[in-house]
Amino acid sequence: MAIVFHRTVPVLRIFDVAKAHEFYVGYLGCAVDWEHRFEPGMPLYTQVSRGGLVLHLSEHHGDATPGSGLYLELTGVRALHAELAAKSYPYLRPGLEHDETGTTLTLTDPFGNRLRFTEPGGGA
Repeated sequence: MAIVFHRTVPVLRIFDVAKAHEFYVGYLGCAVDWEHRFEPGMPLYTQVSRGGLVLHLSEHHGDATPGSGLYLELTGVRALHAELAAKSYPYLRPGLEHDETGTTLTLTDPFGNRLRFTEPGGGA
């Protein structure tokens, strides 16, 4: 039988659900797909998504390392930049970077995780 990978879903560590929602839902425009706690008062494990972008966010101690970095390929990085620049999110005002790999928009979430949204091609 052939090995077929269907998708990759990174897990990012969070420490504050309200801050995570403010960033991932309010600023980045993701939807909360589902949330799980083993019981009330326990750490949250949740999925957020926007189109083909799917992320798991976890308050659980051993699930992920704060300050992780993600490389995310997309089409429309300039449109995403314009959308985010139009929002009144006080913690980020990212710019676009251009190099031989393409155009990149880097966002840092409230927990130190870096999301590098890159549109490949030429860097112009």
